[in-house]
Amino acid sequence: MSQAGNETVQSFNSAKKTLERKVYNHQSVRRTLYCDAVYDEKKNITAPAGFKTDKHVKRAKRVEWEHVVPAQNFGQSFGEWRDGHSQCVDSRGKHFKGRKCAEKINTEYRYMQADMHNLFPAIGAVNAMRSNYNFAMLSNVKSGFGSCDMRIDNRKAQPPERSRGVIARTYFYMDDSYARYRMSRAQRQLMTAWDKQYPVTEWECQRAVLIEALQGNSNEVVRSRCEQIGW
Repeated sequence: MSQAGNETVQSFNSAKKTLERKVYNHQSVRRTLYCDAVYDEKKNITAPAGFKTDKHVKRAKRVEWEHVVPAQNFGQSFGEWRDGHSQCVDSRGKHFKGRKCAEKINTEYRYMQADMHNLFPAIGAVNAMRSNYNFAMLSNVKSGFGSCDMRIDNRKAQPPERSRGVIARTYFYMDDSYARYRMSRAQRQLMTAWDKQYPVTEWECQRAVLIEALQGNSNEVVRSRCEQIGW
């Protein structure tokens, strides 16, 4: 299946604000993706019982917007990310590359980075620790977040069960929507399993519809699963 990606929202900051004000305001209680933490409209978090972190403690108190498919996974397909650009020069005359350069120069990159179907609220510390790591099963690793079973080890991350179906369908959406991004074979196998094991929820269906109205493109992966449950 192939579908259109984001072609309307170029600003990552604008995408985050739109999600906060026009999508997640429809939840009776705002909750983060991985740890199910409650947060308010000012992005202040009430951590779930038993949650803890020894790192990025200040960021644990705030919601951040997480790219489920990390920006680096698709960003590295852009020459500006890998090699820089003649216009990517800072105030001291030093050339730079990476995310900042791709964001400055390339419209296609900005659309991918700002795609709201790929952005979810997360506890800031969890977002920081997940970094740009791919997902995997880490059965012999313990969570570093207490009661939130988010396991991170050796540049891999195993998310809590409650988030796995959403993650899988987001990976399929990005793979279907953008020619620049392709899942690895191992990642595709894992996401296929999670998609089947963890069915779509009503909130996931509602979220996709709300984003479609704001961003202009549908998430056909989620839509097809929602139709199967009669939503």
